[in-house]
Amino acid sequence: MNRLIASRGLLQIFFALQLVIGIMFIFNYIVYKNSINGIYDKVSENNRMVIKNIIQSFDTNFTSIHNLIFNIHGLPSERMRNDDGSYDMEKVMSLQDSLSTFMTNMDIVEDIIISFNDHDLAITTRGTSNLDSLFDRRYKSQRYNSMFWKNYTRSEHEFTMFPAETYVDQSNNYGRNLMIAVDSNKFRMSNKNLMILISVNELLKGIDLNSMIPGASLIVLDHNRNVILSTEKDLDLVNILNDVYFNPSQEASLTQGDYEYNFYKSDYNGFIYINKMPYKFQNINSVTNANQWIMYGAIVLAAILSLLLSIYLYRPVKNIVQLLGGNTAKGNDFVKIQSGIIKVQRENESLLKQMDLVDEEIRRGVFLQTLDGHNHSREQEMQMQKYYTHFFQCRHFMMASIHLQVKGKAEAGNDLVLEELTEQIRQDLRECYQHAVLYHVEQLTFLALIGLDHPSERKQLVQSFEGYIRQSQENSLRAFTVWGCVSRTYESKISNCVEAYRNIKEGQLYRNVDAETDLVDIEEIRYIPDLYFPLERIEKLSNCMISGKVDEGLQIVNEIMTKNVSLQIHHHQLVHIAKSMFFFVVKQVDASLTERDTLFRLESDFMRKVDQAFTYKEIQDALVEVIRVTANMRSHDPRSKLNPAFISQYIELHYMENLYLDHMAEVLDTSSKYFSNYFKKTFGVNYVEYLNKVRLSHAREYLRHTDLSIAEIGEKTGYSNASTFTTTFKKYSGVSPSEYRKAQDNKS
Repeated sequence: MNRLIASRGLLQIFFALQLVIGIMFIFNYIVYKNSINGIYDKVSENNRMVIKNIIQSFDTNFTSIHNLIFNIHGLPSERMRNDDGSYDMEKVMSLQDSLSTFMTNMDIVEDIIISFNDHDLAITTRGTSNLDSLFDRRYKSQRYNSMFWKNYTRSEHEFTMFPAETYVDQSNNYGRNLMIAVDSNKFRMSNKNLMILISVNELLKGIDLNSMIPGASLIVLDHNRNVILSTEKDLDLVNILNDVYFNPSQEASLTQGDYEYNFYKSDYNGFIYINKMPYKFQNINSVTNANQWIMYGAIVLAAILSLLLSIYLYRPVKNIVQLLGGNTAKGNDFVKIQSGIIKVQRENESLLKQMDLVDEEIRRGVFLQTLDGHNHSREQEMQMQKYYTHFFQCRHFMMASIHLQVKGKAEAGNDLVLEELTEQIRQDLRECYQHAVLYHVEQLTFLALIGLDHPSERKQLVQSFEGYIRQSQENSLRAFTVWGCVSRTYESKISNCVEAYRNIKEGQLYRNVDAETDLVDIEEIRYIPDLYFPLERIEKLSNCMISGKVDEGLQIVNEIMTKNVSLQIHHHQLVHIAKSMFFFVVKQVDASLTERDTLFRLESDFMRKVDQAFTYKEIQDALVEVIRVTANMRSHDPRSKLNPAFISQYIELHYMENLYLDHMAEVLDTSSKYFSNYFKKTFGVNYVEYLNKVRLSHAREYLRHTDLSIAEIGEKTGYSNASTFTTTFKKYSGVSPSEYRKAQDNKS
């Protein structure tokens, strides 16, 4: 016992309980001294404030009901029936969906019923029916039948709130306590007759009736003094109402027997609220004496309990300290518990963050698996299905891709945190759309699933997505060049993700190279079969690289790119043309072993740039860079005649002459055999083939732009007779000179 008393933890518990006892004694003494006389007046005043708050709550709910009625009248409902007398179910279902939407956030509304004067169709949030079936089966009461409701709604009447009553569903014998609000038709806002079914239980659940004085009750009367709601059954108010004259500008009260009746009138709709409460408390003196004995007894019992609790709690407190990482060293046990709890909270926060990251990564993995189009095991499918509801919360979806490219020459990975970037884009999309999920796919490419309720909303979503891309480049993603692609609209099924992803891929490939928008819409893409791919010009580009004519080569590149842009070809077609020109350019580079590594890096960098390019300018700039780099790699002695630049230039100037192999060897001060080997090694083709290509290149120009005869053109291009010219031309071009000229004339 001495050991326990000496324990600091035990004393802390004991004195803490003593402090509680002391505070209890002070307050009990104050209550005792003041007794409970006069408390009734204070309680009554507080009760009045409570009743006013309750009236305010009722007014708020009735305001919501009136707003709901106004919104429903605004729904289109003309010509619900066709000429043949049948109902237009599309309009009926549209009206029903709108009712369901209105009722989503109104818990007090049990159902909404729309009827019409000219037919018996009744539209509710749960389906369609007729008034006879609705009120004789689903909402049957002992007081009102379907004939009453039909006649009442079609007759001229003001807004009426019918008293709370039990309505029974005959299918399951389940009763509901409902009030029915019928809208006025004296001044019709539409051709609809509206009935709002209000759940009394839900209405009272949102109103704090427990804050009234125990034994009190509340009665609600409409502006005609008809009771529409009462928390006390079998209450006769006839005599009470006859005895009071109610002034709308003042409150009123009436005392009868053991009860006081307080009358309040709503400024909103003129409803009268009667609060029935016990009048005065009984046996006040005996209550005062009992309170004195309770006070003394409570103090004695509290002191005994504090001692017992101190001993009882001592060991659990020590155990808690040990569980939270405490030790046997002296110190404040409760400080140790607080420190341990803080430590556990931090560990829990860290664990929750890790769990969130793991869960997010699992969802991303499931999303990526849905795009591969492969079958998975049954166990894997069952695990994946747990996350499908996260992807689809609307009836249809549209897949969208977001592609980012870092502006300038900065490396993408320097200051980029991919997770933060993903979360930023995800938050931006959630602000724009009702439902959107987004995941990072690869590099700086992201995929999003955007939900929509009806396919007709697609056009508006595409426009808003284009606006988001444009706005994001000015705000949250201003460090990037942003472009996107959208798929068609699909039903919200996981199997449709593969097809939507295929749309995205096709949009990336078949987008227009000269598009003036940052968004590619798969539905706007049209196939372009024509493209400009002149082999003779590309071969000339190769010759320009051999001869060192860089400017002329750049002019050829610009010509080919400009022509294809004017044809508005697809992105993947222009990429194919650019890659073809790339290989024609680099094949003429006589690279050493060291330069081969440079060429490999050059090719890898070029392929990456054109594959990731969005505009044709980026592709053209990449090709121009390759031409300049490869031009610098060709190094020859300018003082020697035996160099490619001199040879190609000499052939270009003298191609119309008899440039035999011996003649070229003589011009270059070397033997014909050495020159032949050197030429083939340097230019990649033998000398005669190269000479024929140069001559035929000029021959094509004559055939396209002059009216010279075939023989004259052959003579001007270095061939001894027309027969040799025709044979050589057909060998390299596949057609005769006359056929080539005719084909060019047809194109013109």
